[in-house]
Amino acid sequence: MMPRLFQIGPFTVYSYGLMLGIAFIVASYILTKELVRKKMDPNIGTEITLYAIIFGLLGSKVFYVFENWDMFVANPLGEFFSPGGLTFYGGFIFATLAIYFAVKKRKIPFLVITDTVAPSLAIAYGIGRIGCHLAGDGDYGIPTSLPWGTNYENGTVPPSFAFKGSEIARHFPNGIVPDNTPLHPAPLYEFFIALIIFAVLWSLRKKLWPDGKLFMCYLVMAGTERFLIEFIRLNPRLLFGLSEAQLIALILIFSGLLGLFYFSKDREYKKYVPPPLKLEPKVSK
Repeated sequence: MMPRLFQIGPFTVYSYGLMLGIAFIVASYILTKELVRKKMDPNIGTEITLYAIIFGLLGSKVFYVFENWDMFVANPLGEFFSPGGLTFYGGFIFATLAIYFAVKKRKIPFLVITDTVAPSLAIAYGIGRIGCHLAGDGDYGIPTSLPWGTNYENGTVPPSFAFKGSEIARHFPNGIVPDNTPLHPAPLYEFFIALIIFAVLWSLRKKLWPDGKLFMCYLVMAGTERFLIEFIRLNPRLLFGLSEAQLIALILIFSGLLGLFYFSKDREYKKYVPPPLKLEPKVSK
């Protein structure tokens, strides 16, 4: 693993931060292209990306703090302002709420924006997971004997620490999982699945569907992916043997299925027609 890619003088380029930046750039580019295709103001894409960055990172950190409360209490400033330690669903919820209020001010139907954002969201999530893989930040999976089992001993969160006190650790000498233990590269699994989800959404985006239906497809697919991947990851189980991420994933899946059922009923839907773009007058020289 390579948490630190290279250093230029006093500045260090971290793999996770770099991949996170690439994720936002790629997502913003795809989002802008979709807005242009739908004859909407492409500047909205910049605004949405900005809200996603600010509130996405804030929500990710807030959820991480609650998930690791003991570590936060021991070192509040260090944990909250550390470059690592982000929980995707926290960022997803915070960013969604922020974008909802932003587009409401612009008098744009929220479901129109969610459909437009869905493919970008899928690909951004996948690219971000490459950052998790390179950083070795604890998002990896449980031990495996498969030939592609990955060594995360050089990651920011070595396995001996991540699995400390867990049921898995009890099966190893002295209750310690060696740092060089081959583990499921769960972030890479998620990256490839995210690519598939992106490809499906991209192929469906031009269908004459009611506004919001494409996003419902995203909720079902993304929720299912996260629900299943959690079975090979080490996260605390909160209820019915399920982790926090799995419980949230079930809510997303149920919401998506409910939305798909609603949109599948025989009824007429009015598609949003954006107002004509105001072009800047050309000044003759």
